[in-house]
Amino acid sequence: MKTIKGKVYLVGAGPGDPGLITVKGLECIKNADVIIYDYLASPVLLKHAGENAEIIYVGKKGSNHTLPQDKISDLIVEKASMGLTVARLKGGDPFIFGRGAEEAEELIEAGIPFEVVPGVTSAIAAPAYAGIPLTHRSFTSTVAFVTGHEDPTKEKSNIDWASLVKGLGTIVFLMGVKNLPNITKQLISHGMQSDMPVALVQWGTTPKQFTVSGTLDNIVERVKSAGLKSPAIIVVGGVVKLRETMKWFENRPLSGKRIVVTRAREQASDLVKLLSDLGAECLECPTIKVVPPDDWKPLDAAIKNIATCDWLVFTSVNGVNAFFERLFKNNMDARSLGKLRTASIGPATAKRMFDFGLTSDIVPKSYRAESVIEAFTNEDIKGKRILLPRAKEARPILPVELAKMGAEVDEITAYCTEEVRDNADLLLSRLEEGTIDLITFTSSSTVKNFHALIPPEKFNDLMKDITIASIGPITSDTAKELGFDVHIVAESFTIPGLGAAIRQFYNQK
Repeated sequence: MKTIKGKVYLVGAGPGDPGLITVKGLECIKNADVIIYDYLASPVLLKHAGENAEIIYVGKKGSNHTLPQDKISDLIVEKASMGLTVARLKGGDPFIFGRGAEEAEELIEAGIPFEVVPGVTSAIAAPAYAGIPLTHRSFTSTVAFVTGHEDPTKEKSNIDWASLVKGLGTIVFLMGVKNLPNITKQLISHGMQSDMPVALVQWGTTPKQFTVSGTLDNIVERVKSAGLKSPAIIVVGGVVKLRETMKWFENRPLSGKRIVVTRAREQASDLVKLLSDLGAECLECPTIKVVPPDDWKPLDAAIKNIATCDWLVFTSVNGVNAFFERLFKNNMDARSLGKLRTASIGPATAKRMFDFGLTSDIVPKSYRAESVIEAFTNEDIKGKRILLPRAKEARPILPVELAKMGAEVDEITAYCTEEVRDNADLLLSRLEEGTIDLITFTSSSTVKNFHALIPPEKFNDLMKDITIASIGPITSDTAKELGFDVHIVAESFTIPGLGAAIRQFYNQK
């Protein structure tokens, strides 16, 4: 019987920034039955894996190997021999000091088909993110990539140091931090000027990127003083001087800041992207998740009787999503809402309404329930029926005040929020290490559930040096009641408004 064999994709996962994955590389991740990934492959990429994909970590960090290389190759062959599609994610490019060729040789010997998907190597990406062009007409038209960590079993180095010094311009060493003293010694002893510019870029293209610059005669001491360790690349050449004016990545306003995002995971991406684009390293620690109500019957009944309503009021994107999900489940669509007038809190809610074909008749001046109430003072709602699908835990002020104006308010639970503890252990360890700079709160429920994660006896110590950013005054009031010092409050109670307030805070500092 013929053995069924799968296929292996040797995928270059890029240098660290998940945005630098190629389109084909991302397709391989999405379609793989098995993903085998390295230490330097961004874990964020794993979010694109299929629901049933098997994910296996085989990272190698210095002398700490989860699996030695021969066992990794055996694992790849084993999974493919089961008829599975394997995506082998390798940091950078698989064929540039990535040992991808060795894995390909094992696949050839086993008769397993494979493809190589090139990736963006850190050799070019890290210098680019550090503001160092590897070539420049005023400096050099040549560049060399050299391993800084040769096979330790070799009796003699394969590196022709004399040719490197005399025949090439920019030299990029990969994996060479431990060997930096020997690298500088060899270059100087073979004729390179001791004042030649040098830069080391650690964790290039990631929020943890850190660069140390100097010259051949002082870079070892500078790196030691800065505590820079691997992973890092070394750039030697006159082009390093250009970093003084071209550095951009590390100049971003939130560069080096570690920020906790407490928003529900399914809604956190906008805030995470906004803060990441400004240079922050985000730790997603959702404290709530959105879940269906215990019973859909009340909302279904309200939808079936929607023709008896005069107004439809939404207070959140979640309320819009839940309402239309049930509308469609009841074999109805937006045509059933033709005669209703509508109101919404916040531009995000209004935008989500528009996605379903509804525009908001009332757009309040600010994004809170009190502003909706103020807007309704210009409307005659006495005797009018208002449907209000929203969170079970929502504040009572809106239905209470609308009822005082004479409206019949049908307040229906469209969704609930529950406490979650995802990444809670990691969060506590980061707080205890003192490596968190700022925590964001986007609702009162995120504040309450975050507070519940912190042991009461440790609260004051863990929070004393933390900056707190709130999306608006209601959230801020809740935070203050629970003992948080609120340093940042968004003027516009939206995710972009929160991002702008955080940026302004650090700009002023």
